Amino acid sequence: MTSPNSFVLQDFPLQCGVVLPEAEIIYQTYGELNAQRSNIVLYPTSYGAQHTDVDWLVRPGGILDPTHWFVIMPNMFGNGLSTSPSNCEDAKKPGFYFTHYDNIRAQAALLDSLGIEQLALVYGWSMGAQQGYHWGTLYPERVQRIVALCGTAKTTDHNRIFLYSLRAALQGDPAWNGERFEGIPQKGFHTFTQIYASWAASQPYYRAKLYLEWGYESLEDYLLRSWEAGYRRRDPHNLLAMIETWLNCDVGNNPVYQGDYVKAMGSITAKTLVMPASTDLYFTPEDCEAEAKIIPHSEYAVISSIWGHRAGNPYQNPEDEAFIKQKVTDLLKS
Repeated sequence: MTSPNSFVLQDFPLQCGVVLPEAEIIYQTYGELNAQRSNIVLYPTSYGAQHTDVDWLVRPGGILDPTHWFVIMPNMFGNGLSTSPSNCEDAKKPGFYFTHYDNIRAQAALLDSLGIEQLALVYGWSMGAQQGYHWGTLYPERVQRIVALCGTAKTTDHNRIFLYSLRAALQGDPAWNGERFEGIPQKGFHTFTQIYASWAASQPYYRAKLYLEWGYESLEDYLLRSWEAGYRRRDPHNLLAMIETWLNCDVGNNPVYQGDYVKAMGSITAKTLVMPASTDLYFTPEDCEAEAKIIPHSEYAVISSIWGHRAGNPYQNPEDEAFIKQKVTDLLKS
């Protein structure tokens, strides 16, 4: 694997009103661009993830096969690689936040710099699905297809409560001084991951105790060595930044649509595959189906799975991977 690439925007205006002297996107590419420039897939990152965490499905025979497709993975603002609180002092100031309107405009500028006009597909899971919907609304003429796995185009009120609880868990730690962390939020990380693990997988998933097959000794061992260890690799300021982006997710909330969410959804011209998981607790099938009904060229397909939200990123989960792969293959042939 080659080293990731950097793209820098000068004097980049953000939706929160701040103009960044330099906004950087770190991105990775996989496969080869064909002569017609017709095989380009954009695969944005999800909450807490960097491209190396979720690019496992970009492999020969995988959901996104780099022997056929040229896959571009841009890291979302706030994730610790692209411009984030951990590498940009401006991003640590009170009142600062990134939105997907910022992410997608920056990604569009990146594609312009690469001479890319059309995307065969935007493929996204969770916050990546949110970015896919924003691509479809902000640049409908550039996107032919969207696969939105376990994500919505607008954050629901129920989802907001989940995000509020995550934010409160981190900021309730003694290391939080009201504006930033003065040390590692030990209790905050622990509480954050307890909440996250309870929402991200389903009740049947925990009844099945699948984690015992992967070498964990108990539920507590799994929560500590899988969930908590994973999130402790992230700067807590970045985790807060991505929560703010998620809270602000609404395809209508930008200068293009002036708050008109329904108009924004109706503007999507891409063939759109809306794929929730049957047991997702925060991007519920009902919420995803309601959105599919107002997207003009949409197909609604539920991943029947006990894995909850994680069904959309089916690492260690060959059954759901096969279902998703078949649906994506069919869409790409259309």
